Amino acid sequence: MLVAAAVCPCPPLLVPDVAAGAAPELDAARAACTDALGVLAASRPDLLVVVGPAEQSGRGTHPEGTRGSFGGFGVDLDVCLGRPGRAGAGPDAPQRELPPSLAVAAWLLERTGWSDAPVEGLGVGEPLEAERCLRTGEDIGGRAERVALLVMGDASACRTLKAPGYLDERAADFDAEAARALGSADVAALKAMDTALAYELKAAGRAPWQVLAGAAEGAGLGGALLYDDAPYGVGYLVAAWS
Repeated sequence: MLVAAAVCPCPPLLVPDVAAGAAPELDAARAACTDALGVLAASRPDLLVVVGPAEQSGRGTHPEGTRGSFGGFGVDLDVCLGRPGRAGAGPDAPQRELPPSLAVAAWLLERTGWSDAPVEGLGVGEPLEAERCLRTGEDIGGRAERVALLVMGDASACRTLKAPGYLDERAADFDAEAARALGSADVAALKAMDTALAYELKAAGRAPWQVLAGAAEGAGLGGALLYDDAPYGVGYLVAAWS
């Protein structure tokens, strides 16, 4: 059963080594992520599942100990999902790397010293239908007596003229509703998200958020919004559920 969740944005710029001189611009977001992960640790889960958007090569499960790299962003920095000595990290572990969203999650977990429970990763594709997201979440929620989720994903990428998706006048309202739903643990609202609009607004968090909705159904969790801003024209949201 789901006992806690943290929702965090997943831009590689969240990692100071990647952001370089621009790192201070996301200090508040990093601090909020740290607070959200603190809620996960306090829940004392038996299993932590990290869910994030992924391209085709990064979709599916990633066992604890899977490595990730920020070399593609010009930084010589590697990360490991959870603790490398745990099951799934041996010679039989998959050789593929973590997708960027899960690499950012691994960095957050390393930064906060996560060592309480086994960790697994799941990369989900942007086109994944809502019903499949919800079923996936339901399955995750039944994996252990006490399950926690770290949900990675950004809101729209269309908040300003210089945003990756250019300016779309619908983006601010979409992000506001996402912030409200995540901040209040509104499972019904997340389940009912407009998937077509999310795609048009390049909201990479839509599928992971709906996985969260599936896992949280019936769990009775409350939520708190810890961060809501759109630096670089992309909506970044941080929330904690417990």
